[in-house]
Formats: sequence, C-alpha cells, structure tokens
Amino acid sequence: MAAKVPELEGVSGLQKAAILLISLGPERSSGIFKHLKEEEIEELTLEIANTRSVTPQVKEAVTDEFYEVCLAQQYIAEGGINYARELLEKSFGSDRALDVIGRLTASLQVKPFEFVRKTDASQLINFIQDEHPQTIALILSYLAPQQAALIVSALPPDRQADVAKRIAVMDRTSPDTIKDVEKVLESKLASLVNQDYTIIGGVDSVVEILNTVDRGTEKHIMETLEIEEPELADEIRKKMFVFEDILLLDDRAIQRVLREVENSDLGIALKGSNEQVQNAIFKNLSSRLAVMIKEDMEFMGPVRMKDVEEAQQKIVNIIRKLEDAGEIVISRGGGDEIVV
Repeated sequence: MAAKVPELEGVSGLQKAAILLISLGPERSSGIFKHLKEEEIEELTLEIANTRSVTPQVKEAVTDEFYEVCLAQQYIAEGGINYARELLEKSFGSDRALDVIGRLTASLQVKPFEFVRKTDASQLINFIQDEHPQTIALILSYLAPQQAALIVSALPPDRQADVAKRIAVMDRTSPDTIKDVEKVLESKLASLVNQDYTIIGGVDSVVEILNTVDRGTEKHIMETLEIEEPELADEIRKKMFVFEDILLLDDRAIQRVLREVENSDLGIALKGSNEQVQNAIFKNLSSRLAVMIKEDMEFMGPVRMKDVEEAQQKIVNIIRKLEDAGEIVISRGGGDEIVV
C-alpha cells in the first residue's frame, strides 16, 4: 500500500497547485503562468483567490511532494521507471517511492512522435507512405484526427482499410516497439522509452479519423471492413454518423438540420441516396419546398459521385455540429435512447 501524507488527505490537485504558487510568490508564479493555457490560468487564479489560509504543515507537504515529483521526472529521464523507483526508494522508502511514481505516471503526458505532429501533412505523407501498414497505424494513432485524416485519404485505396483496421484493433504497444519506430523516423523523443506501456489506437481512435476524412475515403474503408471484418465494421459504425444514418433522427431533429442546409446541397445529396432517406427528408420539408427540390433533382441530370459525396458530407458536418452543441441527440448503437 503506497504511503499517504496525512496533511494532504482530501486536498485536490488544483488546490495543491494553488498552494504551491502561493508558496513560490508572485514573481515566480507569474513565470509559471506563461506556460499555462488560458483556462488553466483562470482555474488557478480562482482557486488562489478562494484560498483563505494554509497551515505551515500543508504548505511544507505540498512543496515536498512537488520536489519529489520533479526528482522522479529527472530520474525517469535519466534511466527509466525502474531506475527512478530504485533511487526514490533509497531516498524516501519503498511506499513513498511507489506513491510518487504512481501519481507521476498517472498524469505524465509524454507524447510520442511529437516531431511528427509538427510536420506538414503533405510532407509526412511522403515520409511514411512506404512504411508497413502497422507502422503507419501506430504513427497515425498518435496524431490529431485532422492530421491523420489527411494522411489516410492520401494512402492508396487498398491500404486505407488495412491501416484503419490496424488502428481499431491496436491496444497496447511496448516501449521497445515504439522506440524502434521512432528511431526509423529519426525521433527525438528519448523519454518515451521510460514508459512501461502506452495505450493507443482502438475503435474510438479510428472513429475520430473516419469522422474527419472525406466521404469517399470513409465509404471505401467502411465497405472494405464490412467484407473483411464485419463485427469490427459494425462496432465502428455504431460510434460514428454517416449520411444514411439521418434515419436515426426523429422529425424534429431532421427539421432542425434542414434549416441549416442549402437547398442546392440538399438536392445533390439526395440524388445519390436511397428512397428511405429521401422520404425521411421530404416529409420534413414544406410541400412547396419538397416539390421544388424534386424538380431540381430531375432537371440537374446525372451528377458526379464526388459532388454527391461532398454535399452529403456537408450535411453530416452540420448534424455533427448540432449534436456537439446539444441541439440534437443521435441515438447510436440501436438502443432505446430518445432523440430530441
């Protein structure tokens, strides 16, 4: 059982940070604020303002804990978790060392492939496109969805679904594997090898990417996965929204979405949709507007699939935006959720 400091029982991380800044004084604290996000500064400022009094014992305990964590980070950077644990045990004892390491690894935000995230996507595509699909999947799992989406879209169609599948089924990757990949990519992040394991990838990761790629890429990946990995494809689909899933919305939600959609986009989008989707849309338009859209669809003649997919993606983006804003709710996974 890890040792606990009685003085810090019930004291939150935010409170500890406020107490530490108070202890450091205005000049040093202002220097720290320069490295924090705006919302973090607001939270800390409010907490400092609400801190009326701090006992010398609590102040000393917070300072000691901060020192121990800094020391642990230094040891980890020098020789890894086990090396840090050994040195901390010699200094503070086994229980205290485990407590410090536990808290540090729980909050340690060491991000692999930092140099990759700072690289322009167009350059990165040339950099990794010839790598093994598993290597590409590993790298994309660490990127922002927008950056990963650009790379997935630029991959050859026969590799897109393979990479997406590998991301979805990825669970834990050992530091040695990541270290090898980073070396190949001329990585500068030596600190990564100090982590025991890092959890990456998974269905949520590939859903974020698929929700960001263009509609054509998304459709190709999902159709391929439905053939090769039907259970995985079903799990992914339950967590994401595609144009045909507009049937998951009730009439009020569809009407709310349609208020944001341009008539020209709606006609093109419906041109490539099935009859069920078209009926769901038309019954939520005024009779006059429904007739006008139908006439437009008849007179526009053949439409390129790319244009249809782009129009559908615009509507999907509107739906996702309204869902994020809480204005509509999408029932996912075939449950009994109420859509409002």
